[in-house]
Amino acid sequence: MITKTQLWIGTGCDPQENLAVEQALLEATDAGCCTLYLWQNQNTVVIGKNQNAWKECRTALLEQEGGKLARRLSGGGAVYHDLGNLNFTFLLPTEDFDLSRQFSVLQRALLRLGIPAELSGRNDLTADGQKFSGNAFYHHAGRSYHHGTLLVSADLDRMSRYLRPSAAKLKAKGVDSVRSRVTNLCALRETLTVAKLQTALIDAFTEVYGSVPTFAAPDPEAVARLTARNRSWEWNYGAQLPFDFSCGDRFPWGEVQIELKVDGGTVTRAKVYTDAMDWTLAPALEAALIGSRFSAAALCERIAACGMEQTDDLCGLIRRQDV
Repeated sequence: MITKTQLWIGTGCDPQENLAVEQALLEATDAGCCTLYLWQNQNTVVIGKNQNAWKECRTALLEQEGGKLARRLSGGGAVYHDLGNLNFTFLLPTEDFDLSRQFSVLQRALLRLGIPAELSGRNDLTADGQKFSGNAFYHHAGRSYHHGTLLVSADLDRMSRYLRPSAAKLKAKGVDSVRSRVTNLCALRETLTVAKLQTALIDAFTEVYGSVPTFAAPDPEAVARLTARNRSWEWNYGAQLPFDFSCGDRFPWGEVQIELKVDGGTVTRAKVYTDAMDWTLAPALEAALIGSRFSAAALCERIAACGMEQTDDLCGLIRRQDV
């Protein structure tokens, strides 16, 4: 039974650090305590634990425009975060995990702001039939969290640009996102702001759990350790199942098709098919690409090192895949 409540409001917009704070708060969750964590990320795509980054997001475009990719512990699909979005997390013992109670905090907060919200399925909140909140859940070692997004005035154009796969042909196992129509809450209430929503959530949390929350304090050493993991290539890109990649095009010197097997974010096998007159092209490319990280920059660096006259065309092909 919940007898104590805590509140923590994020102090920065770095997704890797904010997700580290979330996990640190989870690891410190005490019996009988429910913590509400409110946080924001800037220009970020967050993917689920079992998703393939390249299949869910135009990772190259996101990086070019100063955005960040982050992987969370929970399952579910890819989401876009910016400062027009407020993230929430309920952290509590698994025995006290109660979706209806947690969702009631969100619904009461929105009703205070004049927005009736409905639960759609198990994961989404909608208003006027349009989704404004996606939710996901995580349970481990007797502790659980329920987190999600609340779109207030997010940049939906950026969201639609980033949340789609690259031009590359990918064959991958794992979980794909399910796209649905989304809306900003400010489209329903023009005067709504993130700050107003945050205040309403704290008031509703206090009301539903019948306790004035004290301030939580995430362990700085745990946050530093988890932030380092969250920023690593291995966590964000290498933590998914193996997949196949292929791309090809025709150039004045001939046609080329590049087939790669990628495991842990690294090319483990390469096969190149071409009708180019230069018979050394295919074996040289195959040898160069094996062992490369799966990113346009890394692949092109390997290609350039071969010193072939086709380098510009091949690198242009790779970059067009948005990997």
